[in-house]
Amino acid sequence: MNTIKNTKTAAPKKPFSLLEEFKGFAFKGNVIDLSVGVIIGGAFGKIIDAFVKDIIMPAISLVLPSNQGYLDWKIAVGAKVIPYGLFIGEVVNFLIIAAVLFVFIVKFLGLIIKNKNEEAAAVQPLTRDQELLTEIRDALKNSVK
Repeated sequence: MNTIKNTKTAAPKKPFSLLEEFKGFAFKGNVIDLSVGVIIGGAFGKIIDAFVKDIIMPAISLVLPSNQGYLDWKIAVGAKVIPYGLFIGEVVNFLIIAAVLFVFIVKFLGLIIKNKNEEAAAVQPLTRDQELLTEIRDALKNSVK
């Protein structure tokens, strides 16, 4: 069998340079949104950290015995010192951040999304075309039986 080869071939595509590929990746909307979220999350973490260290833990140190506040809570084991007050502060810090994120993401955004879905799911009255198509469908179903 005699085959004819096409002598006209498409021009080879210019491969992306590393810089062009990086520009395509870095300036997508998702990457920029993600970077803004990380920056805001870091700032939020600092606020919560200051809240825990400056307000919550000193209030706890009023109730629990301590020398100079929660940073001084330590256990001496031989020559080593275990600063468990720092760990308690980080646990409280985590719990506050987790609670705020839960309330905001799960409850607040869930409520907003639920309301939007309910509005979209609200039954819209059928148009005249939709009514006619429904009647035709039902008539076809009945005629097949």
